[in-house]
Amino acid sequence: MSQTIKLLLVDDEDDYRRSCGKFMERLGHTVRSSASGAEAMTFLDREDFDVAVFDIDMPGMNGLELMQRVQEEAFDVEVVFLTGKGTIEACVQAMQMGACDFLTKPCSLVDLEHRVQLASQRGKLKKENQQLKAIVTRNRPAPKLVGNSVAMKDLSRMISKVAPTRKPVLIEGESGTGKEVVARSVQQQSDLSDQPFVTINCAALPQQLVESELFGHQKGSFTGATADKPGLFEVADGGTLFIDEVGELPPELQPKLLRVLEDGSLRRIGCHRERKVKVRLIAATNRDLTEEVKAGRFREDLFYRINVLTLNLPPLRERKGDIELLLQHFLPRGWSFDDETLETMVHYHWPGNVRQLINVIERATILADQQVITMDDLPRELVH
Repeated sequence: MSQTIKLLLVDDEDDYRRSCGKFMERLGHTVRSSASGAEAMTFLDREDFDVAVFDIDMPGMNGLELMQRVQEEAFDVEVVFLTGKGTIEACVQAMQMGACDFLTKPCSLVDLEHRVQLASQRGKLKKENQQLKAIVTRNRPAPKLVGNSVAMKDLSRMISKVAPTRKPVLIEGESGTGKEVVARSVQQQSDLSDQPFVTINCAALPQQLVESELFGHQKGSFTGATADKPGLFEVADGGTLFIDEVGELPPELQPKLLRVLEDGSLRRIGCHRERKVKVRLIAATNRDLTEEVKAGRFREDLFYRINVLTLNLPPLRERKGDIELLLQHFLPRGWSFDDETLETMVHYHWPGNVRQLINVIERATILADQQVITMDDLPRELVH
């Protein structure tokens, strides 16, 4: 089935350019036409295109020079070349530069449209491969929120209301409470469940890398930037981006995040061209962002932008009734606790929350002689 394509047509032959543009528009495609390479660059600077068709032999900036500019500016567009019989070698050179196809003039408009469709499909496959390489999670089973406490039941009800909206969500809770599990639950209950779910933890990266990870960079923009790199906003385009510990986001990057949330616009480091993305943001924090705003460490306008819908995840000490359920949920099949050990773990205050509970179970299963966990298998802080 043919797909609607946003096409840039660059050819200095007026009659051919007009007839080709009208033909493509009749098929439902969106077409921008240009008679020169210089004019084409202005279109590429302002807009995103799926496919561009370049004539090789043009006055001023020719097709190869235009292709070189496309590479230098890292425009995300598939290029098809048109050439006369005497410039086949130039088209081979263009293919080596990254063009995906070429046609010899005169060619039928039907054939050209078919090549444009193939180029568009290639572009979509390249984007999907980028997403897979970035360890994007698709079709992952919905994470299980474990707990029968009033707080967890209220949280589950809120998730069911929040998930379908596509509005930004802020998850508040102490470290280790399971904020990413909540984020995945929101995504899985939304209509974006089959789209990319991409995660970044601002506290786990050096500040100088956070910008590159979120927004991407262009080759040569800083030491070590040996290739163009899409940011996670681009990788998550059409899906969900989960920013954990958003309160750790450096102040100088907060305006860039605000811009993406306001109109979907971003720039890679070292590139002046704006790109457009459509991403649902889920953010999480263990800080009190209201206090961070008062202290001048977090922008007030960004806080209100990400805080459209708020989910509060209580610490484990405030839902004691869920501890035994969590212990049984994370305990490997065939394992058990003796009575004293189970009682000790249920009454422990768990300052590290669910993350600490999981670590204690993993440690105990390594140290236990049998498949029964005893007091001897627990870390010192639980016993004393």
